[in-house]
Amino acid sequence: MKKLIVTMSVALLAGWAVPALAQMPNINLLADGPSKTPEEKEADAAREKAYKDTIRKIPDAKTSSDPWGNVRAAEQPKAPPAVKTTAAKKPKSGASTN
Repeated sequence: MKKLIVTMSVALLAGWAVPALAQMPNINLLADGPSKTPEEKEADAAREKAYKDTIRKIPDAKTSSDPWGNVRAAEQPKAPPAVKTTAAKKPKSGASTN
């Protein structure tokens, strides 16, 4: 019986340790990978330069691309103020009052 209690307590303690191990940070002690060769570095630099040159050739968009721009008025006309009436409300027909 005593062996069973000891085994159960060890299992309980081991069960508590598993979630604690899951919180440990993942540490990679290996290098990220082989470094690039000089030819690969030159190819990357040439590709980056070609990309930047292509981006410079794109003209700046100075006009609005609003397709409804010519249809809408520049300023919306102001609505006339609502007229308030002081007429008494009519009671509903067929409604009984208590």
